[in-house]
Amino acid sequence: MKYERTWLFNATANKFPRLETLFIEATYGGYRDVQPSRHDAANTLKDICERTLKKGGKILIPVFAVGRSQEVMLVLEELMRTGKLPSVPIYLDGLIWEATAIHTAYPEYLNSQLRTQIFQMGQNPFLSSIFKRVETQEMRESISHDGESCIVLTTSGMMNGGPVLEYLKNWADNPQNTLVFVGYQAEGTIGNKIQRGVKELTLSERGRPVTVKMRMNIETSEGFSGHSDRRQLMAYISSLEPKPERIIIGHGDEHKCADLASSLYKKFNVETRAPMNLETIRMK
Repeated sequence: MKYERTWLFNATANKFPRLETLFIEATYGGYRDVQPSRHDAANTLKDICERTLKKGGKILIPVFAVGRSQEVMLVLEELMRTGKLPSVPIYLDGLIWEATAIHTAYPEYLNSQLRTQIFQMGQNPFLSSIFKRVETQEMRESISHDGESCIVLTTSGMMNGGPVLEYLKNWADNPQNTLVFVGYQAEGTIGNKIQRGVKELTLSERGRPVTVKMRMNIETSEGFSGHSDRRQLMAYISSLEPKPERIIIGHGDEHKCADLASSLYKKFNVETRAPMNLETIRMK
């Protein structure tokens, strides 16, 4: 859940005719979990892209096909449409195009600002000419070896497979290029290793191991997460109408679930539970 209007959706609903038990996540529910706002995230991404494009470099952004991809697309489209970034091709590889088509087909589910832009102004940012679909391996290779600047949004988001590795093999050794992380990189994934500063990677190419030297710039633009941080979670509970009788916390590390449960109990004087795996809770 996200208790903030994002580029795609309105903030999480907080008013209900009846509310007894609330199930809530604790992905970023730890005491120190603070995420930048969407505004700050957009500015960070703009600065990263601006520096790279000025050098004539290429930008590689690993993304999850649903949600994160479309948010990054909307930010880049607005930056280029308003002249805050130079217009360069933005290539969409993997399942991003198909996922975006769903958002394009059902704009009535998007946030109020986007709906106005699409229905009343006749401007659908997802249909902008700056977005190009990568349809074949030949096209992918052509983009990889083209000397012109571009931005590639591609799966997989944690770089454990998919087309992103093909671009990485071709662009990693050039310090003018930039790899931008906009999503969480789980422990043990290739994305996490790169984020932690690994200088060489061993990848597979047609069944043979190849060594990739990491000389490209590595950047992280936080704030694109679809999960609320600690401050938003607390603010959401505070805003609820009516107040729940009990709150059950899950979807987070054990210590974050317990910490959020304790904080909610102390602040709002409401029954909270952070159940262990396979624990059963009976509600009257």
